[in-house]
Amino acid sequence: MTTVKTVSSLEKIFPQSDGNFYDVSSLSMLIGERLNFQLAVNTDEPLRFTVSGAENLKLNSYNVGFVPSKLPFYSDHDDDIIESPDGYYPDVLYPTENGEVEFVNGGWCSVWFEAESEKAGVNNIVITFYNEDNEEVARSGIELKVINAVLPEQEIIHTNWFHCDCLATWYGVEAFSEEHWRIIENFMRVGNAHGLNMILTPLFTPPLDTAVGGERPTMQLVDVTVTGKDTYSFGFDKLTRWFETATRCGMKWFELSHLFTQWGAKHAPKIVDVNGKQLFGWKTRAGGREYVSFLEQFAAALKPYLESNGMKEKCWLHVSDEPNDMQVRSYGKASRLIARLFPDYKTLDALSDFKFYKKGLVKTPVPSLDHALNFRGKVDGLWTYYCCGQYKGTANRFMAMPSYRQRVLGLQLYKFGCVGFLQWGFNFWYSQYSKRRINPFEETDAGEAFPSGDSFVVYPGEDGQPIVALRYKLFYDAFQDLRALKLLDSKIGYDETVKLIENRTGEPLTFVNYERGIEAMLSKREAVNKAIEENI
Repeated sequence: MTTVKTVSSLEKIFPQSDGNFYDVSSLSMLIGERLNFQLAVNTDEPLRFTVSGAENLKLNSYNVGFVPSKLPFYSDHDDDIIESPDGYYPDVLYPTENGEVEFVNGGWCSVWFEAESEKAGVNNIVITFYNEDNEEVARSGIELKVINAVLPEQEIIHTNWFHCDCLATWYGVEAFSEEHWRIIENFMRVGNAHGLNMILTPLFTPPLDTAVGGERPTMQLVDVTVTGKDTYSFGFDKLTRWFETATRCGMKWFELSHLFTQWGAKHAPKIVDVNGKQLFGWKTRAGGREYVSFLEQFAAALKPYLESNGMKEKCWLHVSDEPNDMQVRSYGKASRLIARLFPDYKTLDALSDFKFYKKGLVKTPVPSLDHALNFRGKVDGLWTYYCCGQYKGTANRFMAMPSYRQRVLGLQLYKFGCVGFLQWGFNFWYSQYSKRRINPFEETDAGEAFPSGDSFVVYPGEDGQPIVALRYKLFYDAFQDLRALKLLDSKIGYDETVKLIENRTGEPLTFVNYERGIEAMLSKREAVNKAIEENI
């Protein structure tokens, strides 16, 4: 017996699901948009499927795979989570081969579809399932309406930290070898296809999520040559290649990696010379004479290089990540040094204490979602981020969160006029503090440190090709919602657009207050599409 249902991409389908899904029969999209939906399948035999009615669409299909979670959420989580019946969550999107369904004998599985079109019109899609004897056993369909309006370009700046060392470690390649460059480009392209347009650029090995006294594999784009006692010269050939590669992959902005260690800016990042000898690191005081002299020489070489290559306006500098209110002094000293060395360059850092901005220690603060409204109207362009700490009421991307909780981000970013969004884990495949490599197909919580899904949105596939998490598709849906809202705004204005996405509970939409449920999310986007169509 085979049962098939067409359902929203916002469903999370487990083998043990009761089949009571939110069915969909029709959805709408804009020209140039990518729309996702699923077919929930319950069967006890191998199946394959064919698709008809999609002649005007580009249609990709994926089998949804499951991964385990030992830490799906923290013990003091809110009540808007999904507990897995067996500790496994649907997350990996494996491209289908010959339309074959990866079925669970007697349980529910899912085939994920992603549709895109450059032509307006109605597409009546029918998906037919056959058994091994080529007998039809089920069929289902959906009407996809492509509205005659083009989804505008993405305006918001988005960075999701790109960890080159994790790529080298997983695939067993030398840092910045030709094979490493090939893999880097593959992952950059997939990131850009899902909204990534700013890339973390490892001038020196980024001092992020590293145990005090520990090291991450060396990832350094700048060649440093010791020319005398405390004097240096710098080579930028690899950095040039990085800029060229990233630009080719669609990147528009570059985060130059942090020049001081995380959580307080007390030490220098790991920096090696061209022979691999370590020059600076945990034993280096951030404000010590040797490192200050090094940064002065580095700035004197880097600035003319960036400016002569037209990169100055595309680059943002970092001081240190996530300083707290006990580290104002050390962060302030490092920040003032960078301001002196790079007086007219853009800087940004993830921090949620307004006093850092009030004291003039950071030009562009990036507060967490739950603190962002404290900065709204007080900063020149509101950025925000989420990570493992934003799990009470906020949007986030944990595997154990309902999918609408990820997608609502687009509505929030629009309403509050955010110009940038940051998240730290594009492909962090290490345990916490980078103490060991993990297999993300088997260990999804960085060694039971972060709720599963916080630290990566792509998996390492064969031949250096990324495999995308369904959560990444949902994240991109949020960005597409944001772009559609911008389009509608240009036609009917901000106030009228916000009315369409406000909560129907009478309480305003905020970063922690939004309507729960698949129906609420889908109906808001359909209302936006209808309004766009009416105002073409």
